[in-house]
Amino acid sequence: MWIIVAVICAALAAFLYIYVFHTSGPNPFDIDTREPLKPLVTQKKEKNKVLKQGFLASKVPEKLDAIVIGSGIGGLGLAVLLAKVGKRVLVLEQHDRAGGCCHTFTEKGFEFDVGIHYIGDLLENKPFRCMVDQLTNGQLQWEPLDNPFDHVVLGPPGNRRTYPIYSGRNRFPDELKKFFPGEEAAIDEYMRLVKKAGRGVWFLGLLKLVPVPLAKFLVYTGLANRLSFFFHMASRSVTEVVNELTENNDLRAVFSYIFGTYGNMPKDASFSMHSLLVCHYLTGAWYPIGGASEIAYHMIPIIEKARGAVLVRAPVNRILFNDNKEAIGVSVMKGQEEIHVHAPMVISNAGIFNTYQQLLPKELQAMPAIQKQLGMMKNGAGGLSIFLGLTGTKEDLGLKADNYWIFTEHNMDELIVTYLKGNREESAKSVPFVFVASPSAKDPTWEERSPGKSTLSLVSFANYEWFEEWKDDKVTNRGTDYKELKQIFCDSVLEVVMSVFPKITRDKVEFIEAGTPITNTHYIGSPKGEIYGADHGTARFSAECNATVRPQTPLKNLYLTGQDVFACGFAGALAGALTCGSVILNRNLHLDAIALAKKTKRVDTKKLE
Repeated sequence: MWIIVAVICAALAAFLYIYVFHTSGPNPFDIDTREPLKPLVTQKKEKNKVLKQGFLASKVPEKLDAIVIGSGIGGLGLAVLLAKVGKRVLVLEQHDRAGGCCHTFTEKGFEFDVGIHYIGDLLENKPFRCMVDQLTNGQLQWEPLDNPFDHVVLGPPGNRRTYPIYSGRNRFPDELKKFFPGEEAAIDEYMRLVKKAGRGVWFLGLLKLVPVPLAKFLVYTGLANRLSFFFHMASRSVTEVVNELTENNDLRAVFSYIFGTYGNMPKDASFSMHSLLVCHYLTGAWYPIGGASEIAYHMIPIIEKARGAVLVRAPVNRILFNDNKEAIGVSVMKGQEEIHVHAPMVISNAGIFNTYQQLLPKELQAMPAIQKQLGMMKNGAGGLSIFLGLTGTKEDLGLKADNYWIFTEHNMDELIVTYLKGNREESAKSVPFVFVASPSAKDPTWEERSPGKSTLSLVSFANYEWFEEWKDDKVTNRGTDYKELKQIFCDSVLEVVMSVFPKITRDKVEFIEAGTPITNTHYIGSPKGEIYGADHGTARFSAECNATVRPQTPLKNLYLTGQDVFACGFAGALAGALTCGSVILNRNLHLDAIALAKKTKRVDTKKLE
């Protein structure tokens, strides 16, 4: 009996070794491609030459190796990885500018970021920083946020408590202990669980790289849950875990506050997903110098250097297949005309729901394997964004390079449930949770580019159904009722902001506009107005779901990349790109990035000696 077990374990170890460490394809991280830093380009006309290249059939490169649908970071990241090994890639974007949630827009002289508020894990020469540097040839620069980088605000104005969140593996828990004396054991145990679950995420990537039969074996024998603490804790909600740690309601809220970065209230959120975000910011938080558009601006030239292209105003209306159910290209709508673009490989960064439900022929949508994947996922929460343009510098307005998470009380689950189940007009008057960030205060180039002005990005959640009746109206003319509902949201959220930032008054407001879930659908193509892709609840992070939803789809030559492959946000979407690239190039790019980070650290250290 034990001999059989030993043989099975040895065979399993051999298989895992082969698929984790044995690689044969080209390596996009083979050499350090960082270049000397070039001057920051601030002229919009120059940047738009890169970011706003409109689609024309004549601009489509010949002899394409791949087509990527969607220019969010998951699509651009994958395209750059392929370009670095000589692949000719066409990226198609339905919006009028590249970048997805990394794009910016300008209204009344104010530049607003739509999705990049702060990024963690960017210490020099660490694997994630190394990967980002290589994907931008070292041209994307980062400014650290203040420390504390987050502030958790609980309660109404008359009973408001503010808890600063510091970065630093030791400082984070040490500062919490100062605010919660007697809770040292709970804080230590929380940190132990968070770190252990976060370290176990490597197994999530493994399940998506190994052959399907091996992945299923790991899942159905229970080995995945035994070998990875990430999967062991994935089925437990944040509320369940933190409630076992402490009876202190404010500490429970502080443990849970960051749920807004992935979109599930604590009672529905996977503790493992939550742990990834907490760990992501343990070493600090950063913001891209020059604004979020710098990300796409420095990635696109790498794609173009390999004779590829990134073209906007290029809505893909369907993926093309041959009689053998193999993807062979896409159809792009140019006005009323369909233009077919062919390539031996199609990679979708449009999300699993758009890809399977909108871009596939009906007969392929009905395939059991496709339906199984769709049945394992559900749409994420609808996002509400409010963009505020203000008169005054950051000093005038009391703004810093940090973020505020403002909750009307500590009982977060109850607050969000009541809000989302409420009448839309009444809920709009009492939004229970607002994330507040100032892109202008975080960017050291802002004052030079926009003197005497400041911006705030305010984020919360809202039901798609509250706005669904206007989804088919023209985006710039959705009627008086729609505008009035948005104004109610704007007014109530602005009151909350002014109560926390007393230097911000209504006379300082030059511009205010709300982006609703149907705004998100129009500009970033999210089917239900979600900003984090598919739902990040406990079911999403089961071993079975992650072994099933992989970069390879059930259709040959069609792949998925981005948030829905791995996890949400900038880092999660890039991890999805890295995982998809690993499958396509037949090598473990996660390990390649780690190896290059070690190499560049040695080289950079010698330069300093």
